[in-house]
Amino acid sequence: MASVSFVLAFGPSSPKAQQSEGRSTANSVQVSTVVQGLENPWSLAFLPDDEGVLITERPGRLRIWTAQKGLSRAIQGTPAVFAKGQGGLLDVAIAPDFAKTRRVYLSYAEGSPRNPSEGPAGTAVGFGRLTDDGQRLEDFQVIFRQRPKLSNGVHFGSRLVFDDKGHLFIALGENNQRPTAQDLDKLQGKVVRLRPDGSIPEDNPFIGHDGALPEIWSYGHRNQQGAALNPWTKVLWTHEHGPRGGDEINIPGAGKNYGWPIATHGINYSGLPIPEAKGETAPGTEPPHYVWKKSPGISGMAFYNADKFPPWRGSLFVGALVDRAVIRLSLDHDRIIGEERLLEDIGARIRDVRVGPDGYLWVLTDERDGRLLKVGLKP
Repeated sequence: MASVSFVLAFGPSSPKAQQSEGRSTANSVQVSTVVQGLENPWSLAFLPDDEGVLITERPGRLRIWTAQKGLSRAIQGTPAVFAKGQGGLLDVAIAPDFAKTRRVYLSYAEGSPRNPSEGPAGTAVGFGRLTDDGQRLEDFQVIFRQRPKLSNGVHFGSRLVFDDKGHLFIALGENNQRPTAQDLDKLQGKVVRLRPDGSIPEDNPFIGHDGALPEIWSYGHRNQQGAALNPWTKVLWTHEHGPRGGDEINIPGAGKNYGWPIATHGINYSGLPIPEAKGETAPGTEPPHYVWKKSPGISGMAFYNADKFPPWRGSLFVGALVDRAVIRLSLDHDRIIGEERLLEDIGARIRDVRVGPDGYLWVLTDERDGRLLKVGLKP
């Protein structure tokens, strides 16, 4: 899998199933504000049958927005969270069988057993049943806890993705404890693969390996804040923050090592090299599928597989916190062949980007007065 840096020119269109048009769309974008006044919103998920949009706020609130009723109060029954630094209530996903179970999955930063608001902390995942009136999560169950807990408030990840077979992937950060990403007896810097009830699939790559935790799917990741299932190949893609430079996209394979911190395209925030790094590549590690030498600060990821806006068909959208933009990546099958920046004029940190059932992009801005935006193309 070849490493790619600074691919700026659009190439030829790919086959129809993954067609990405080469022309720029930045000047054709139209944006409307759907919700404002959100406190550091982190993620969103669409409920079926026009039930609305679930939105997480990092201080610990889960809310529903509907066109008819607007923004709800905080849904009751959510877990206590470690709401410090980058921690708090993070990702939200609905179960593949939501119509039957009404299960809503949450990832969040969790502190000590005695006091969840006190560190050290780690990422936890659980689910509850959303009541028919949308006011409460009932019987919330924790199905995963990152162990050991090593974070003082940074690098939790985390994104939740179900594949087409019902497996739950959890993309995790390394709690800013670099070497742990290479330790198979720890869950820092890993992609984890579980069944929806938290049990471990029998075909996970480290089943039966001494000294390796069986939940692990891939390792050597830094701080993963984007993940999505490729709708054409049904394969998981993730992205992660580099340090100073080296943000990257990966296609995590079973049992594979993605290098951090022994292989990286970035350097320390101090300007010095990463102490453990052997270079941009290292033996036994996978190179990134795509890499930015200068970090945009990526967060959120969505493939565009809708018919609403043909120029976007076959694109991959990524939010950027530092660069304050939505990045559109043009695809030729799995190959990333072009890049353009959208929404730079609004000047907001982009935390999450999703494709709605209406074919529009739905975007969250990471601010104390955060917004939910609906983004499309002019007729």
